[in-house]
Amino acid sequence: MDTTSLILTTLSSSNGPILTAEAFPDLDFTTLKSSLDRLASREMISYETLERDEYSLSEEAQGIAREGSHEAKVFEAVRKALDGLKVSELQNVVGRESAKVGQGKAFQAKWIRKDGDVLRAQVDSIVDVTREQLETIARDKMHPDAKVLADLKKRKLVAPRKVITFAVSKGAKFAAEFVKEETDLTAEMLASGAWKTAQLKPYNFKAKGALTMSGALHPLMKVRHEFRQIFFELGFTEMATNNFVETGFWNFDALFVPQQHPARDMQDTFFISDPVKGERPRHDDSSSEKEKKLLDFDKYWTDTQAVHQDGAFGSIGYRYPWREEESLRLVLRTHTTPASAYMLHKLSLHPGPARYFSIDRVFRNESVDATHLAEFHQVEGVIADFGLTLGGLIGFMEVFFGKMGIHGLRFKPAYNPYTEPSLEIFAWHNGLNKWVEIGNSGMFRPEMLEPMGLPKDLRVYGWGLSLERPTMIKYKLSNIRELVGHKLDLSFVESNPAVRLEKE
Repeated sequence: MDTTSLILTTLSSSNGPILTAEAFPDLDFTTLKSSLDRLASREMISYETLERDEYSLSEEAQGIAREGSHEAKVFEAVRKALDGLKVSELQNVVGRESAKVGQGKAFQAKWIRKDGDVLRAQVDSIVDVTREQLETIARDKMHPDAKVLADLKKRKLVAPRKVITFAVSKGAKFAAEFVKEETDLTAEMLASGAWKTAQLKPYNFKAKGALTMSGALHPLMKVRHEFRQIFFELGFTEMATNNFVETGFWNFDALFVPQQHPARDMQDTFFISDPVKGERPRHDDSSSEKEKKLLDFDKYWTDTQAVHQDGAFGSIGYRYPWREEESLRLVLRTHTTPASAYMLHKLSLHPGPARYFSIDRVFRNESVDATHLAEFHQVEGVIADFGLTLGGLIGFMEVFFGKMGIHGLRFKPAYNPYTEPSLEIFAWHNGLNKWVEIGNSGMFRPEMLEPMGLPKDLRVYGWGLSLERPTMIKYKLSNIRELVGHKLDLSFVESNPAVRLEKE
């Protein structure tokens, strides 16, 4: 007899609800639940799920139930020694485990006392409470005192397990026999007329469909998409950032970073070992014929050297011997600002208002911690125009971050070789419960802009932030390693919806 028929037969002969644990103790849970759901969907039965905790004895606890607790064994050994039992001899009498555990428990119960190095009995007889508790649990699978259970669990003497049973009652359409439902209306049934008496299975419109396997965007890519939409909404043009490897010229020199600056040291920069050097700045394949004709990279090179070494364009420079060899060293780019420098150099052909942005990977030789990685994504924006001021930069930052739902910014003066004045940008992180730096900003120095051929009165805002920090704030993550790396939970990637950054 199948499970469905067995349930109906048992229920027919019963005057009230039946408990499956008593009526069908040997039935497989999955098979039983499937049959109950099938009958309940046809209103032949109704059932209630009952859950309870049961406790089983560990191997150690089974030994205690048979032979007595560790503390009882210690007491009996001490009681039998008429002149007391030396502490050093206890292990030989009751065993290592009982001596280790039972001695403290016997002292705690005040069954024994220590007289120098000798143990003596303090009472004539005891009740082995632990043994009685375990015998009760072995018999009833439970104990009436929750505190006792908690203590035994802590000592790893008992282990809980969840027991599920069902209370089954007759339903509105109960019948002693389960009639098979037809799932298809066939041509034969129509021809013979059998469809008129056939029991057709109703559609279950509440059933959930099986989840289909599909790809999912990483949370970083979801936030990246929203950033791009914000930039496009504000009239920005996306820059090409396909060079992960740059020369020291574009990564540092063009940005007025001196060659002895700590940022070039091994602890901050990944240097390329093969090849070690690159080429001088030149036109790339994307340059138009007009750009190739009008943009003078040789002059840009010599003017950059001059502003570093001797000073130029009204600046005294850094006044150090600038080395071509250092400028041509290849590095993994430490920021995406080399792309901004290249676009601003092109802007010198037709100086005027411009807005550029980029979002791509950069590399820093940093120690990994809760908020830093050696590889991350940088979001960078550049605005060029006449008459720009520091107040305008602060105002624009509040608008920009406000569009992603980050308000109440704080600004702190900072130092950057290529911006002056410079500002660090901070926002409150609820997960970390502190202010965290989310970006850096400033106005590009004339020593960076004028060697490019840009006019003196053209001002340029520049700012950058990591993509990871705002993503962590948005998804309430306190550790960046939960977002990127081997600790990333793939279900986090699959289940999180596309983020919608707050729009003003």
